Amino acid sequence: MAPDKIVVGCDGSSCANAALAVAARTALDTGDELVLVFASEPPGRVGEEFRAYREALEERGREILKEAERVAREAGVETITTRIVGERPAEALNDVAEELDARMLVVGSYGESPLRSAILGSVPHKLLQISSTPVLCVRG
Repeated sequence: MAPDKIVVGCDGSSCANAALAVAARTALDTGDELVLVFASEPPGRVGEEFRAYREALEERGREILKEAERVAREAGVETITTRIVGERPAEALNDVAEELDARMLVVGSYGESPLRSAILGSVPHKLLQISSTPVLCVRG
C-alpha cells in the first residue's frame, strides 16, 4: 500500500521553514511521503521579460527545494518528492494536493489578522477557502 502524501509549501521564508519542520515530524509519525512544492507563477504574463523572470523563479525554486529536502532528510524523512508548479501558490498547492489525494496541506503563516489576510490574499487564507484537503497553518 502506497503511503499517504503530505504536501508542504516551500518558499524559503521563516514561516515556510516552520511549516516544513511540522510536516517532516508528521511524516515521520505517520510514515507518509512528504511532497515539497514551490510555486513559480511570476506576476504579469506579458513581454519577453516574463520568460526570464519565470526561469529565474524556477532556478530559485530548485535551490529552495534542494535545501528543504536536505532539512527533511536530516529530520529522518525518507520518502520525499519535489515539485515546481507554474501557478500562484494557493492554486499550486491545492492542485497538487488534489492530484495526489493528499492527507493534508501544510503551509506557513506570518500570523496576520484575518481581515488583513482576506484583503491581501494570504496563501493560508485562500487555501482555507478553496481546498477540500485539510489545511494545517503553522505560524512562523
